[in-house]
Amino acid sequence: MLLKRFLKYVKIDTQSNDFSPTSPSTEKQWDLLNLLKSELDKLGVQNELTKNGRLYAFVQGDEALDAIGVCAHVDTAPDFSGTKVNPQIVENYNGKRIHLGESGRILDPKEYDVLNSLKGKTLITTDGTTLLGADDKAGVSIIMEVLEAVLKLKEDERRPMYILFTPDEEVGRGAEEFDTEKFKAKFAYTFDGSYPNIINIETFNAKAAEVKVIGKTIHPGSAKGIMVNAGSILADFITKLPSEMVPEKTEGYEGFNHLTDMQGNCELAVAHFILRNHNKAILTKQVQQFNEITLNLRRKYPNAKIELKIKDQYRNMIEIIDKQPECKNFIEGVFKKLDIEPQYEPVRGGTDGATFSFKGCPTPNLGTGSYNHHGPYEFAVLEEMEQLVRLGVEIFKK
Repeated sequence: MLLKRFLKYVKIDTQSNDFSPTSPSTEKQWDLLNLLKSELDKLGVQNELTKNGRLYAFVQGDEALDAIGVCAHVDTAPDFSGTKVNPQIVENYNGKRIHLGESGRILDPKEYDVLNSLKGKTLITTDGTTLLGADDKAGVSIIMEVLEAVLKLKEDERRPMYILFTPDEEVGRGAEEFDTEKFKAKFAYTFDGSYPNIINIETFNAKAAEVKVIGKTIHPGSAKGIMVNAGSILADFITKLPSEMVPEKTEGYEGFNHLTDMQGNCELAVAHFILRNHNKAILTKQVQQFNEITLNLRRKYPNAKIELKIKDQYRNMIEIIDKQPECKNFIEGVFKKLDIEPQYEPVRGGTDGATFSFKGCPTPNLGTGSYNHHGPYEFAVLEEMEQLVRLGVEIFKK
C-alpha cells in the first residue's frame, strides 16, 4: 500500500512558485491537498483545510498523554520540472548504474555514494525528465500510512496525534500560516529528510536577497558615454562574492551564498540569492558583504540604479530545542525501541519545523528514505520508507 500511495502522490504536479503572491503559490498544489482531505474524510479523521492551503488533522488518544504532531509538505521544488512524473521501479537493485529512461541521465554509484549501501533494495527513480517529488511526497506517504496504522489502535492505546500538511515549503513560505490553535501538539516532527537513522535538530539561519540593476540602453554604435549596461553590472556584483562560498564547494556547517536565478539585459538585470549559515553571526557578515558590494558598485557606476533587498526566511531551530530538549529525548527513545542507533546531522536546507519551533512547537526533522532532491537524479528507497512508517507508528503507541 505504501508504494501504491507514493506513486499516486508523485504523479500529481505540485511545484511551487517563488514569484507568486498567492497562498498556495500555485493552484495545482490544491490537487494533492484536496485528495489528502478526501482520504482523511474517508478514514473518519477530524480535519480542516484552510483557505491558505494548510491541512490540519487530529486523532484522539489517551488524554493523559501529551499530544505529538507530524508534518510534511505537499509542494515540490521550482528547481526542476514536476510535470508528468513517470517513476521507474528498480527491484532488487544490483549495485550498478541505473539508466533513467531514455533521457541519457544515469544514476551512478561512483557519483552518488549512497547507492553503494542499497544493493538488494527497491528503488523508485525518475525517468530523467523530471524530479521525483519524494521531497516531500515520501513524507506525506509515510504520515498517511502511519495514520492508518494508528487508527487501528484503541483510543487508550495511543497518544493524541496532530497532522499538518503544508504548501510552499520549497519557497520558504510553508510555515507562514502555522496556527497553534489548530495544532496543539506539545512538540512535533517533520518527515522531510533523507537517511532513516538521522535526526536533524539544527537548520540554517536563512535570508533571501534580490539584486536589481537598472541601466540605460542605446544603440551600441553610439553608446559611448551614454550606455549603462545593467547585465554587465550585475555580473560584476556576482564576481565580487566569495567564489568558494557556494553550495557546490561547501558541506557540513559551512554556509553559502546561492545564486538561484538571474535574468536581464542592458536596461534591467535581476538576480536572486539565498544566504545560509548555521552561525547567525557569520550570516550577518554575509549580509554586510552584500551591502558593501552594493555601495561600492553604486560609486563605480553612478549612472546606474542598483537596488538590494534582503529578507529573513527562517532561523536555526537549535536555539529552541536546546532550551526544550524533550522532543529530542523522546525521539531518541523511539529509535532505541526499534534497535536503531540515531545520528545527528545539521540540515543543509530548510524545513517548516524551524519556523514551527520558533512559533511554540519544537519540531526536529526526520528522514524519508529519499535522496538527491530537487532534480532528475532524485530517488526513494521503499524499505527505508517502510522503516520510517514503523518509526512513526511507534511515536504514537502508548
